[in-house]
Amino acid sequence: MTRIALLSDTHSYFDARIAHHLRGADEIWHAGDFGSSELVLRLAALAPVFRGVYGNIDGTDIRCTEPLVQTFSVEGLPVLMTHIGGYPGHYAPAARQLLAQARPGLFVCGHSHILRVMPDSKLGLLALNPGAAGRHGFHKVRTLLRFGIDKGKVVEMQAVELGPRTALLDVPAG
Repeated sequence: MTRIALLSDTHSYFDARIAHHLRGADEIWHAGDFGSSELVLRLAALAPVFRGVYGNIDGTDIRCTEPLVQTFSVEGLPVLMTHIGGYPGHYAPAARQLLAQARPGLFVCGHSHILRVMPDSKLGLLALNPGAAGRHGFHKVRTLLRFGIDKGKVVEMQAVELGPRTALLDVPAG
């Protein structure tokens, strides 16, 4: 089994709560809107495998290292990741085209700041959006997802609440 930690929309924010929930992951995935190249490097140093895509707020420094779209396979499960994707029944136009071409079993996106785990029976996939782990945006609670992939199946899905977006007592990771 491969253990995955999935986050998005950090907008340059990283704290001890995020670091705690990324520990032990075999792979860390970030679905865009990193906010800073320093955050990319910090995340990449925390797990044996790091995968990310750039988001609409990310500058050229991040766009030079992270692609707009990633397709890969983990334990036999084809994965498609992009920042702006939507969700079953409401996919963004570009995401609809990517999904038709790639035919993944797992579709990962960010952007909305809304945590969603939704099966799409029409396309035969599971759509994931980890919500937003950062403090910028309209969301009230910062979130991420942890799960495993075992023999082509998503297992042990866990939605993690990192605390209120506006918490004043966040302790910086050190």
